[in-house]
Amino acid sequence: MSEMLSDTALDQLFRSARTFNAWLPKDVTDAQLHQLYELVKFGPTSANCSPMRLVFVKSQAAKAKLAPLLSEGNRAKSLAAPVTAIVANDHAFHEKLTRLFPHADAKSWFEGNQALIDTTAFRNATLQGAYVILAARALGLDCGPMSGFDNAGVDAAFFAGTAIKSNFLINMGYGDASRDLFPRSPRLSFDEACLIA
Repeated sequence: MSEMLSDTALDQLFRSARTFNAWLPKDVTDAQLHQLYELVKFGPTSANCSPMRLVFVKSQAAKAKLAPLLSEGNRAKSLAAPVTAIVANDHAFHEKLTRLFPHADAKSWFEGNQALIDTTAFRNATLQGAYVILAARALGLDCGPMSGFDNAGVDAAFFAGTAIKSNFLINMGYGDASRDLFPRSPRLSFDEACLIA
């Protein structure tokens, strides 16, 4: 049986974690991004379909390509972030199921059923994007997940000629708590959001 995480760990992952809008000038290394993915890949997805694809936008050239596709309110903070992860859905994920789910003919479940492909890709890649946030926090990084960008433009700029479609963005780095950190917004209570049936 697994042991419950410490309060310190739970604070870092959930209770004290915040969405950051300003960043300290400290690099996120390629090794950290590899370490992050090595955690994320073990998060569960249906039939182990693993449809999320990530582009870690770090270089000045990649940031210049992304910048005009960001909404005005997201541009400056994204350009200042050490990394902006493009979380995307691969709508050809089922082509890899013979390797990822070898004990059943899972690929055949999806062939010719675009609606099922699309909903499965979106649902599971979004779930994996949440794992990215938690893995980043576990590794000591801060995150600023967001929408507010031109999806079609990002798809053309970063995924042209593929079946991959952008979903959302996550700025990552070391958050500057002295700038642009808004008071924590309220959350719904258990009774407002949950029902034990």
